[in-house]
Formats: sequence, structure tokens, C-alpha cells
Amino acid sequence: MCRTCSDRAVRTRGICPGCGEDRALPGRRPADGAAICTTCAGFSQSFACARCGFEGKLHAGHLCTRCTFADSLAVLLDDGTGRIRPELVPLADSLLAMDNPLSGLTWSYTRNGRTDSPEHLLRRLGRGEIELTHEAFHTLQPWRTASHLRELLMACGVLPAVDKQICSFERWLAGHLADTADPDHARIIYRFATWEVLPRLRARAEKKPITAAGRRHAGDQVKHATAFLRWLSEHGLTLSTCRQADIDAWHAGHNEHGRNTIRAFLLWCMASKLTRRFRLPAAVIRQAAPLPQRERVELLGRILTGHDLPLRPRVAAAVVLLYAQPLSRVVRLTVDDVIHDGDQVLLRLGEPPSPVPGPAADLLLSWIDKRDNMNTATNRNSRWLFPGRRAGQPMHSDALAALVDGLGIPTVAARASAIRQHVLEMPAPVVADALGYHQVTTAKLAAQVGGTWSRYASGDHLRSPSEWAPRRTDGS
Repeated sequence: MCRTCSDRAVRTRGICPGCGEDRALPGRRPADGAAICTTCAGFSQSFACARCGFEGKLHAGHLCTRCTFADSLAVLLDDGTGRIRPELVPLADSLLAMDNPLSGLTWSYTRNGRTDSPEHLLRRLGRGEIELTHEAFHTLQPWRTASHLRELLMACGVLPAVDKQICSFERWLAGHLADTADPDHARIIYRFATWEVLPRLRARAEKKPITAAGRRHAGDQVKHATAFLRWLSEHGLTLSTCRQADIDAWHAGHNEHGRNTIRAFLLWCMASKLTRRFRLPAAVIRQAAPLPQRERVELLGRILTGHDLPLRPRVAAAVVLLYAQPLSRVVRLTVDDVIHDGDQVLLRLGEPPSPVPGPAADLLLSWIDKRDNMNTATNRNSRWLFPGRRAGQPMHSDALAALVDGLGIPTVAARASAIRQHVLEMPAPVVADALGYHQVTTAKLAAQVGGTWSRYASGDHLRSPSEWAPRRTDGS
């Protein structure tokens, strides 16, 4: 038997039909081909670990995968005393507790011809060459490996928790400033990012997690600010000598996205007295064209009945089509947001939780039992409805969007259609509270679609106002 088939056979575990013990089942019973243990199969070879006795794939020294991984981590995280660096013990414990230690062992090994293995970063952490601070990780290379390692350290409590998107922006900013040729420009951009962009990101992160779109917008603001400074230099200008005509010329030569994105930088420059006062065009916000209602219902039917389609994007598409949720919010849902109340299933998107129709409820509950990305240290006990591959993080909204788009679901148009249908059927304040929208947004949408609830007063209509009593009449 080849090594691949041998490894696959020894990974089969369960109750042996011959002896009734819970063991590895690499053998086959001649009568019916059922998987059986080594004893019942009469194997002379033992698959038991020489250290812990666990039956499974064996490595050097007749050790199982978990014991081999433990020895590997002890070497990688050694602080020079023959022991794991004390601050990194929680990281080692978290990695060893994963359901599939082979994944961790493979992750930590250096691949031939690859320079992105975490092995050298783990060794440097163990020796104390890398400080256990977020700032120390900003310039580490390869950045993907460093980012994943930082998230593992946050998940096990070695590093303080920081929003993933802020970490991403700070790492990108360090590289962007290093690539800015003009030192004067770099200083201005550093001030703008430090005193304007980052404080806004951090303030937003205190209320709710920053989305990938929010991170991209922050990066675009910095990139457009850098491009604007470069444009001034090319025209023999600086911020202090820039005039209204120059601002108008820049706006005339750029598209709507560029004009909207540069606005924050110009406002900051005026507030910081770096430029004179300018008249800036108002920001333009465009709304997506909604999907026709009939088409939305047809797509929902195809999603709910398409049993041959992948389950994960079906669940996400159903939430978008039913509840008008952006995928950036869908990926932040947890299994605790799915409430099983007797025969009814509710989904908490706001208050109160929204009822889930029967077919969609079956789809949702089926996915909870089959969630993926759960076998490694990344998200071993994850409560995310869509666990990601990064420690403590849900699936990236862009990755989920690509899967949903693959089903032929136009998420933005479908969401626009769903929210408009909701404000036609219910008062705008009720829709806002139940689906997590701002009441101003739903009120504007209701006015656009001609909703008849514009004079509806939000609140509990079953409770009488304080000190109110029914008016008495002569006959009562």
C-alpha cells in the first residue's frame, strides 16, 4: 500500500464493528469490506504514538502528529533556555488545541522554494527579536504571514485586540510613506493619516467592526491626497500657494470618485491652516438601481430550491434577498444571532429579531451544522456564521461576494430591491429597527417609493402614555 492510501486509512476513526472499541480503523473486514481496527484486522504494525498512545499517522520517532507538532513548536518558540518563551505559551497552547494538528504542522514547516513560511518569524518571536507590539508587525515580511501570525496572537490574548482593518491600514500606510519620494509630501500625508484618517477609523471601530470597504476608502483618501500633492508639484504649486482656480482645475480633470475622495484631505488642509479657504463641490452619493421585484422573488426561489448549488453562498444570498443586508454585515453574523424559538426560527439583525420563513430556516440551520474553516487553530470554537481563515475573524466579505456573484445574484441591486419592498409593507422606523438601518435612510427610501407610512409614529403602540386615562362620558 502506498503512503497516501496508508495515511488515508489510518485517519478513519470510529467504533470498530468487530470489538466495539473507538479507535483508528485502517483495516477492512473481508466479508463486507467494513472498516475495522488493527487488532481485528490482524495487523502486526502498530499505529499507536510512542508518547501518548493515540492511534493515527506516525512521524519520526513513532510519534503522532500532535506530539510531533508539540516538539516542533518547542524548537521554534525556544527562547534560548530550552523552553518556550513564557509570553508565547498561550500561542503554543492554542495551536496545539486545534482539531487538525496536521494543518498546523504543515503551516509551520518551510516549503521548498517558498519564502513565506512562518518558521523564521516564529523563531524570531521565540528569541525575542520581534517585540510583542502591533507596531513591530507593521514592517514584517512576508506581510501575509505576519498578518496571520498577528491575528493568532490577538486571538490567544498575547497581543491586545485591534480591529483587523486598522491593522491592515497601518501596515499599508508604513509602506506607502516609504514609497513616497518627496519627504515633504510624506510628512504631510503622515500628519493627515495620523490626525484625520486613523482617528475616524478608530472611532468607528469602537461602535462596530470596520468593513473592507471602509478600509479601502481610507486607503483611497491617502492615495488621492498623495496624488494631489504630486499634481501640485508638477504645476509648480504648493498647498500654501494653491488657489481656487487650481482646485477647480484639479476637480475638472478627475472623475467623480476622485472628487469625492479628495474632499476629506482638502477640508483637513483648510482646518489645519495649510491652505486658504476653498469652495468645494458637494459630495455626490449615488444609489444603485433596484432589481425588479418579480426578478428578486425568482432569484430567491432558485436559491431556496437549488439543492445542487453550494450551501454557503446560498445562505448568504438568502439573507441578502430576504432582509436587504449588505455582505459586509452578513459576514459579521454569529450562530447566536440565529434564534430557535420552539417551531420558529428568528434572525437577529436588529430589534426585534426577524422571523425566518420555513425553507430559509431549514437552509440556515443546515449550514450551521456544516460550517467550514473550523478544524484549525484559526477558528476552532468560532461563533461566526461564516468563519474565516484568519484567527478570530469571519470570512472576508469580498470572498463571500465572489461566491454569491457566482450564483448569478446581483447583491447590490437585490438589496436595494428588498429594502424598498420592506418600506412599502411596513413603517420606515420599524424596518430600520428590525434590519439595522438608520431611520433617516429608511424614511428617505419610503418617500422615494411612495410609501404610505410617512406619518407613522415609532414606538410601542401597545403601551399607553404616562398619566393618560380614557375620557369618561356621561354613560360610563
